[in-house]
Amino acid sequence: MIEDSIQALRRAARITNDEESEEKVASEKLWCVMAGNDKLIDDIAYDAISSRDRVKILFREHVTLEDERVNKKFDFIMLYGNSYIIEKLSADCKEGGGAYIKITPDYVKQKPNLMVMVGPEDTVRQSVAKIERARVQFGILLDDQTTGFIETDINSKVKLPKFLKEAFNPLFNVSEVVLKTILISVDKDKDVDTVQDIATSNKIFVIDFKDIDMEA
Repeated sequence: MIEDSIQALRRAARITNDEESEEKVASEKLWCVMAGNDKLIDDIAYDAISSRDRVKILFREHVTLEDERVNKKFDFIMLYGNSYIIEKLSADCKEGGGAYIKITPDYVKQKPNLMVMVGPEDTVRQSVAKIERARVQFGILLDDQTTGFIETDINSKVKLPKFLKEAFNPLFNVSEVVLKTILISVDKDKDVDTVQDIATSNKIFVIDFKDIDMEA
């Protein structure tokens, strides 16, 4: 009985502390982009919807990238809202093997031409190298990468008997494809289109903050 009472008091204290912490940061808002496999982003979306409008889903995308032999499939989502809830969702994302970056209002106010890139790590690195060679002045402000798997399967262009594809696909699904999520700031307005063109040609998804509803 005494032990039960102690545990009940501890639970009540934790709930109170959580509520106080949430209330403390209730006025603070963040943007957050999270990437990973579809199951992980499904869970993040569900929790965001369950947050009683404290966090809004600005958009969600399912992406399939076709290489010569393999299709790479992943999801990403952009959230905006209560920083306390987003901190929790970010921790869940990282624990599930996903990648995330959190953008504070300070970045939006102080840095020019913010753009988020999401894609396979090798392709993101190639895009950044091309942007640098194009003499675009920019900086990488934040970056993160996945530690969990994303779905992959054999491209339909690869000619194999059906039974072999069915045998090989499970092997591809556990292959390590690292997703990279970065936030960059482009110094000059005239260079934004160049960055967009390079990323798009490399099949990198780009989010231009100019296209985001800041009053969401």
